Amino acid sequence: MNTRIAVLIPCYNEEKTIERVIADFQTVLPEARIYVCDNNSNDLTVERAEKAGARVLFESAQGKGHAMLRLFNSIDADIYVLVDGDDTYPAQQAPGLIAALKEKNAQMVVGDRLSNNTYKLQNKRKFHNLGNSLMNRLINTFFKSNIKDILSGYRVFDKGFVHNYASFAKGFEIETDLTLFALNYGLPVYEVPIDYRNRPEGSFSKLNTFSDGFRLIFTFFNLYRLYKPLSFFSLVALFLFLTGCFLGAFPIYEYMEFQYVYKVPTAVLALGLILMAALLLCCGLILDLITNIDRKNMKIKMKKYVVKYQ
Repeated sequence: MNTRIAVLIPCYNEEKTIERVIADFQTVLPEARIYVCDNNSNDLTVERAEKAGARVLFESAQGKGHAMLRLFNSIDADIYVLVDGDDTYPAQQAPGLIAALKEKNAQMVVGDRLSNNTYKLQNKRKFHNLGNSLMNRLINTFFKSNIKDILSGYRVFDKGFVHNYASFAKGFEIETDLTLFALNYGLPVYEVPIDYRNRPEGSFSKLNTFSDGFRLIFTFFNLYRLYKPLSFFSLVALFLFLTGCFLGAFPIYEYMEFQYVYKVPTAVLALGLILMAALLLCCGLILDLITNIDRKNMKIKMKKYVVKYQ
């Protein structure tokens, strides 16, 4: 049985580039089926995608995350190639990503734009480079990983990843969510350096540097709480415990000095903070047990997706 390949292109107002993206992938991967998910475009994206020969799906909930999940949930294939519709990722490098998925037994292969500095050279929005560096450092530090390009939109997945992936991510934070999902469940991830090119003239990014940047940071800490609850709640509990001890030192000093506590509210607050720290630590322990059970269940589910590619 031949390997079925699906190229997935979530789109919002990409009439300037979508035809070229589809044509390039038709040339490079003639055996693949190409799907475009239109996310409420108000230009000619849909017409041009259909004219180029892609099958068009629709997602009314606004956001790249919604469009990508619509594609994941609607299409059955053995290998999925996820790419943006803005013509910034060369289709010519898709076979290399697919080959890495097969040869390295990976479940997600990421097109790494940063190692060869093409993203830094091509992207003209300075804060984007800073944001990429910040997210890479945060995730690699807290999840003890070595992912070089967390936010790349050029990825290849196997069937097991796609069929088991679930997310509440709505917009451009979806790439962060994909990466942390793989790291949390121990799914094999491999990176392949790729070239990146800036958007062609007349094509505009929908990414807002600051609002989407803050959303990425919020997404990271929310997923850190979800995937590493013991670590997250232990840090919060430690902060509350130390604050409680600091405040509690004043009533204790008063009692030792005067055999009377004048700062009763301070003593009550200190005790409350210490008790809250203990409760948070207990919550972290319970949630950590649930998370470990969930990871074991995921490993069991993944066994049936072992694929021999042809």
